[in-house]
Amino acid sequence: MTGESSVTVEELGRRLREGDTQALAELFSLERERLWRLVHFRMAEALRGRLEPDDVLQEAFLAASQRLGHYAGSPATSPFIWLRMILNQTLVDLHRQHLVAQRRDAGREVSLDATPFAQATSASVAIQLVGLFTSPSGAAQRADVLSLVQSAIEQMDPIDREVLALRHFEELSNSEVAEALGIEQKAASIRYIRALRRLKEILAQVPGIANGGQYG
Repeated sequence: MTGESSVTVEELGRRLREGDTQALAELFSLERERLWRLVHFRMAEALRGRLEPDDVLQEAFLAASQRLGHYAGSPATSPFIWLRMILNQTLVDLHRQHLVAQRRDAGREVSLDATPFAQATSASVAIQLVGLFTSPSGAAQRADVLSLVQSAIEQMDPIDREVLALRHFEELSNSEVAEALGIEQKAASIRYIRALRRLKEILAQVPGIANGGQYG
């Protein structure tokens, strides 16, 4: 979502480090589509009935405004990855705020632990995959397929599962994945290839998934 502005992300990053709030608004507008995609993927189902993705984005923008002064102290962090980190923390905070009374149930959908890989749960990945690769069917059959996919995906290495989520559902570049996870780009590439191979094996074993998925 680039709009008509010719300003570069690098320039916005420089202005952010100078405390330029207008630069934050421009960056948020520039990256809004990717940030919305993150919210759509990461938000727990139980939270969707209470908040819209746009509500989460608004909260994240306010949080980023309050933390703008901290960005100057993290020169190695790219502007988008910084925004993504704040958005993820905003989601964690909102999950705790709205679902605290249902924490035990909500924990099955999305972890409330703010560790780097906590929110790329098997449920999030499974829901997206079943939506991509199954044809319309009865609710019971769809639920069965979802359960099978989720159970299978839980067998994947958590970091590999996260790499898969970042590349396919958040659509981050390999360099952004590496930065987000704090690993080398080569390691991110290797994990991605391994995750794709494992995902193809998983989908091929699940009845109801068309052609074993289109990955690999």
